[in-house]
Amino acid sequence: MSGDSLLIGAGALANGGHGLHGLLGGHHGLRILVLVLVVAAAAVLVVALTRRARAARHTPKGRPAVPASPAGAAEMPEHALAGSLRPAGARRDGGAIVARGLSKHYGEKVAVDDLSFEVQPGHVTGFLGPNGAGKSTTMRMIMGLDAPDRGLVTVYGRPYHSLGWPLREVGALLEARSIHPGRTARAHLWMLARTNNIARSRVDEVLEIVGLTSVAHQRAGQFSLGMGQRLGIAGALLGDPGVLLFDEPLNGLDTDGIRWVRQLLRGLAADGRTVFVSSHLMSELAQTVDHVVVIGKGRLIADMPIAEFTSRNARGYVRLRSPQLDQLRPALEEAGAILTAGPDGSLLVHDLPAEKIGELAWQKSVLLYELAPQSASLEEAFIESTEGNLEFHGDPPLEAHGVSQP
Repeated sequence: MSGDSLLIGAGALANGGHGLHGLLGGHHGLRILVLVLVVAAAAVLVVALTRRARAARHTPKGRPAVPASPAGAAEMPEHALAGSLRPAGARRDGGAIVARGLSKHYGEKVAVDDLSFEVQPGHVTGFLGPNGAGKSTTMRMIMGLDAPDRGLVTVYGRPYHSLGWPLREVGALLEARSIHPGRTARAHLWMLARTNNIARSRVDEVLEIVGLTSVAHQRAGQFSLGMGQRLGIAGALLGDPGVLLFDEPLNGLDTDGIRWVRQLLRGLAADGRTVFVSSHLMSELAQTVDHVVVIGKGRLIADMPIAEFTSRNARGYVRLRSPQLDQLRPALEEAGAILTAGPDGSLLVHDLPAEKIGELAWQKSVLLYELAPQSASLEEAFIESTEGNLEFHGDPPLEAHGVSQP
């Protein structure tokens, strides 16, 4: 009931019939009732003004305020929500993710150990580390799902829990299958949208972006792993956020889906957003990321551009195939090359450029079938940099023990 309604009711009671007058014991009792109603009206007015002031404080800068509704966004008309997101095509500037001295223990196990790094907008930053390195724990601390034992991590200069409209500031895919199996794709996204006053039309937009429009009314429990992954990505994009975190976004996707995710991540970064992605598919990350943060056993190993990381931790080589390798090998070693055996009887030549190898082969009259320079790979750099930080070790290949595989 509004304050105006209460005052009107009070006036009506004051001018009511003699029956109410007598029931309340005369003018004195009636005056008490009117006073109570006036106080109640004032209290309702104070509560309404307080809610409006609180909503204004928590509305992100640069975005119009969305009227508060005690019953939730579901009862708000569509036009009231239409302006809650930025205009289509406008650039979306992200905010930095800054971690300082993060540490997290689970009993005796150290998951993250004094970890500090920054993720800047406008780049796709890869988050790399062996199994058990602490990547998922770190992402959960960024999202406020786990509290650090020490240290602090902020987004837009603030902890995640202090963001006024979290889905509009930070989107995340941490566990694609954490969706109620009985909800349809559209119902799941609309449930998320209601929590942050996001327009219903945005649900249809992100379903179109991730390619799930045709199955929008299908229950999530019937989705394949790849479809569930796409729905999780839709949830991350729902609030049109400037900061996005993706933990293993390529799981379950086919070749076309992997290429689509690669293009999506690069497009988001080109739009000025902050994109932080973890994956074990090094070949895909090498084509996607600009910068890497590498950790092992919860500690920072590297925080640098991918080209610098690769050149520091892996060397390029030249793959050489010839029916006369024995004649060429001494000349290559004399020139300072380091030689290792490659697949299919090839020879991998390190520390000697292809041009010099070609000259030596010509001088020795050696026939070459292949002379192919190979760039240093992200996978090789990753293996080299994390070799001493593996928590889980498998047995070496059977050939190493002199046993041939079946």
